[in-house]
Amino acid sequence: MMFERTRDIDYEPIKNIDCHCFLSILYFFSFFMTTRTTELSRDLLSTIRVSKIFQDSDGPITSLSFNDSGVTCLTTAEDDSLRVYDALEGSSKATVFSKKYGATLARFSHHDNNVIYASTKEDDTLRYLSLFDNKFIRYFRGHKKRVTTIDVSPIDDRVLTASLDETVRLWDLRSSTGQGVVHGQGRLVAAIDPQGLVFAVGTNTNIIHMYDIGEYTRGPFSSWSIEDPIYPSTPIPEWTSIKFTANGKYIIITTVGDNMYVVDSFNGRIMHRLIGNAGPNDASTNGEEVSLTPDGRFVMAGGSDGRVRVWDLLQNDNIDIEPFLSLSSPHKDPIKAAEFSPSHAMFITASDGLAMWLPVSQPQ
Repeated sequence: MMFERTRDIDYEPIKNIDCHCFLSILYFFSFFMTTRTTELSRDLLSTIRVSKIFQDSDGPITSLSFNDSGVTCLTTAEDDSLRVYDALEGSSKATVFSKKYGATLARFSHHDNNVIYASTKEDDTLRYLSLFDNKFIRYFRGHKKRVTTIDVSPIDDRVLTASLDETVRLWDLRSSTGQGVVHGQGRLVAAIDPQGLVFAVGTNTNIIHMYDIGEYTRGPFSSWSIEDPIYPSTPIPEWTSIKFTANGKYIIITTVGDNMYVVDSFNGRIMHRLIGNAGPNDASTNGEEVSLTPDGRFVMAGGSDGRVRVWDLLQNDNIDIEPFLSLSSPHKDPIKAAEFSPSHAMFITASDGLAMWLPVSQPQ
C-alpha cells in the first residue's frame, strides 16, 4: 500500500498578536469560510497555528463544547470548574464552580446561557445549569454509574446519555422525567445523527445498533457487527465514543488505541481505518480528544504525545488512512479534549491548559 507522507509541523505560536489583531484575523476567516464553496481544505488547515493560550484551570481540562453559533466555548476541568470563553474575541468570559458535585462532559443546550453536564461526585445525576444566574434549572436522575456520553439533539431539546451502568437514556430538557432507556452490555457509547431522527448505540466494543429516535421502543432497525477489516481475529481496542460526521454519511468510532474506524452509517460497513494516532490508552477517556469538521470531511485528534493530527476522509483509495497533517502543540501532557468550531475556521485543544488555533494566511 502507498501512503501520502504526513506533514509534520512544529509548534510555533502566532507572535505579537493582540486582541484586536486576533479579532481581525478571525473575522477575515469567518468571511472567507462563509463565502467560499469549499469551506475547509488541506491548504487552509496546514496554515493553522496556536493564537491564544489560557492557563486558568488548576487541573486538567476534561471536556470541550461549542455553542450553536461556534462563538462561545465551554470547558470542564478536574478542579470542578466550568469555564466559558469567547472564541471570537479570544477571551475568558465566566467561571462557575461545581465543587459539591464535580463536573464533566458539559454541553450547551440550544439556549446559549444553559448547559447540561455530568456529575463526578456524590452521584451520577445530570445537572442543567443556567450560566446567567448560576442556578440549576433541572436535575436528571437515573444513571447509577459514571456518565460517558452526553449528546444534545441538533434539532430540539432532547439529550442522549450513556453510562457505565450499561444504559442509554433519552431525556427532554423541559422535563426531569426520563423519556426512555435502552439497555445494553459492556461499555455503551451513543450519538444522535445530524438530522436528529436516528441515534446509534455501540455495545460491548463490537456492535452498533441503530434506532429511530421516535420509535426506539420497537428496538433497533439495524444492527451491525464491527470487526477490524485487516485483522478480523484481533479484537478492536475498547471504544470510547461514536460520532456522526456532519453530513451523516459516516460514524467515527474512537478507541483507547492508536486506530479509529470509519463506518458507513447506512450499512455498517467499515470504510476506513484512521491509523497513525497516538491514542489515549486510557479507558476513562470519552473520545473528547477527537473532533470532526463541520463539512464532514476531516477528523482531528489530540494525541497522548501532545500532537494534533488530521485525517482527510476524501483520501479514500485505501482502507487505511494516515494523517496528512501533524502539528505539535503547547500542551506538555496528553491532549484531553479537542473541538472544531461549527461555524469558524478555528479549533481548540485542551490538556493542562487551553489553546485556540487559527489559520495565519489565506491558502493559495
